[in-house]
Amino acid sequence: MEETSETKPRSGSILISEPFLGDPNFERSVILLCNHVEEEGTFGLVLNKMSNLKLSDVVDVFESPFDMELGIGGPVQYNTLHYVHRVAALPDAVKLGEELYWGGDFEALRAMVSAGTITKDDIRFFLGYSGWTAGQLQEEIDKNVWIVNNNAVNKLFNFESDSLWSNILRQMGGKYKVLSNYPIDPRLN
Repeated sequence: MEETSETKPRSGSILISEPFLGDPNFERSVILLCNHVEEEGTFGLVLNKMSNLKLSDVVDVFESPFDMELGIGGPVQYNTLHYVHRVAALPDAVKLGEELYWGGDFEALRAMVSAGTITKDDIRFFLGYSGWTAGQLQEEIDKNVWIVNNNAVNKLFNFESDSLWSNILRQMGGKYKVLSNYPIDPRLN
């Protein structure tokens, strides 16, 4: 696969797993790349895998109306909490796209939640993360494990997590639209 600006991953890119992946950690997953430096490695969050935990199960710092389901960011360090949001005013947040940010000052986040300037629709929390060593992600892309989309980052809050994989592929059109309808187990067709 020839590497172009459209297929070269970067911070803010979306990785969409090929439907034939077969790894239960990443089957039909959509991953937001939060930090990608080819020579150092890559950090990302799976956006469409939900845990059976709520935010209140892991941190006791938000009032109950703010409680929400936690996503599974990936198979690495389940004891860590990460978040992506649409709050430009949060100090130390890393901008990933237009109106999409990763992390930021947690104490400031708590204050903004208490003041009502952040709603549940503006933020998503994840346990763990996905990571690749230097060069590993590009190897996987070259083996057609991942589809890179550099244009979908601003649509991430528009879809429910269970339909995110198929909706992004469908919006990409062409051969990707066909993949969006591929059955989970083709033997059952």
